[in-house]
Amino acid sequence: MSAFDARKMVVAAAVIGVAAAGYWLTRPGGNETGGTGAPLVRVTVPELDGAAARGEAAFNGNCATCHGKNAAGNDGKGPPLVHVIYEPNHHSDGAFFHAAANGVRSHHWRFGNMPPVEGVSEDEVRDIVAYVRTLQRANGIH
Repeated sequence: MSAFDARKMVVAAAVIGVAAAGYWLTRPGGNETGGTGAPLVRVTVPELDGAAARGEAAFNGNCATCHGKNAAGNDGKGPPLVHVIYEPNHHSDGAFFHAAANGVRSHHWRFGNMPPVEGVSEDEVRDIVAYVRTLQRANGIH
């Protein structure tokens, strides 16, 4: 085998490796781990009142199955919302409204796509956002 042929094989193997890694990191479905159901982050919960307290109830009824108690994530089902990825400058409050109404294509995590949340009102989403933002601030995410 000539040196030219060997280089072509190395380049071809590298291209295949990069393509495989790209597929693995961007594939649309699948769970990140396999799923123990355990929280993915530790969350300090402050005293809640007003919209944040209403948001906790709405979150528990609409979001906690996947995003976990206190938005700490659920291993195998959904990401934590008390995470720097969801800080307000990266995911605005509007992103929560969009996610609830339309669902979200998997892009930061590999839990699969999030479906729209049926039956949640805009007022409930507003309160859920207040709850999540309160938890984030209490945990150093601004």
